[in-house]
Amino acid sequence: MLLTVNNLGVRFTTEDGMVDAVNGLDFSLDAGATLGIVGESGSGKSQTALAIMGLLASNGQTTGSIRFKGKELVGAGQRAMNKIRGAHIGMIFQDPMTSLNPYLKISTQMAEVLIRHRGMGKREAVQESIKMLDAVRIPDAKNRVNRYPHEFSGGMRQRVMIAMTLLTRPELLIADEPTTALDVTVQAQILDLLSDLRDEFGVAIIMITHDLGVVADLCDEVLVLYGGQIMEQAQARSLFKGPTHPYTRGLLDSIPSLDSEHQSELVAIPGNPPDLLHLPPGCPFEARCAWRHEPCPTQRPMLVGVEGESHHRRACHAAVAEVRPS
Repeated sequence: MLLTVNNLGVRFTTEDGMVDAVNGLDFSLDAGATLGIVGESGSGKSQTALAIMGLLASNGQTTGSIRFKGKELVGAGQRAMNKIRGAHIGMIFQDPMTSLNPYLKISTQMAEVLIRHRGMGKREAVQESIKMLDAVRIPDAKNRVNRYPHEFSGGMRQRVMIAMTLLTRPELLIADEPTTALDVTVQAQILDLLSDLRDEFGVAIIMITHDLGVVADLCDEVLVLYGGQIMEQAQARSLFKGPTHPYTRGLLDSIPSLDSEHQSELVAIPGNPPDLLHLPPGCPFEARCAWRHEPCPTQRPMLVGVEGESHHRRACHAAVAEVRPS
């Protein structure tokens, strides 16, 4: 097992009180596999990724266990994490324009990764950077490597970030909303690129997104988060074929269909996400759920297996039949 996360918790100390951003997450990831983590803003997706990377804000605290290739990351010092970040675990952030230094050429920024982690000389590092830019399909990479970030389009900057992350051949790649600021055509190109790179380099991927449509073809398994908790966990094909949690179904109902025969009015999920300063004692989705009943406000549902579905779990008091689409 490449990555194993047990009872992960992320808390932040603020002036208003303690914010519980992630609460008791359990999941694992094999080498070469792809995991999608989906949910609305504030569901705990990015904080889960930052906890794995050891990049939480100074007021953040991680509890539980994160084991990468058998090594515990929670509590590891900065020196130990610096050896893992980049070299073994890479991360693609949401906005490539703010992730790339606008004052430095792409060649300088990419070469620095190899000089620091692989001990290469500058010339060798630049040549290796050009090869990786070619791998992520940037045309005329030999000449464009000496340009500045503002001379690239948004999609090309994201390709540069992917190339930079892959320079050290990490075993795990965390992509945090990598297509958010891109148009739909470029989004599809980036997702195809990630899929091809996974197959070519054998890298495992954690794809973080608010859009279930993004993970439909790319991911093997999906975690649906809400209020920092797992609402549903399943193989991607099983989840799309038969969602068993009201929140998952609400996310799927909000995706427009291209099939005109089955096109219907989009259904929005009513209400707002929970206040993480004052999480309810029961199900965090209870206030917005059409299937809520007596245990929901006071009793937190356990994540249990769905009958007749292997590797499919959900945290809901409602009967599965009530939630399945007709």
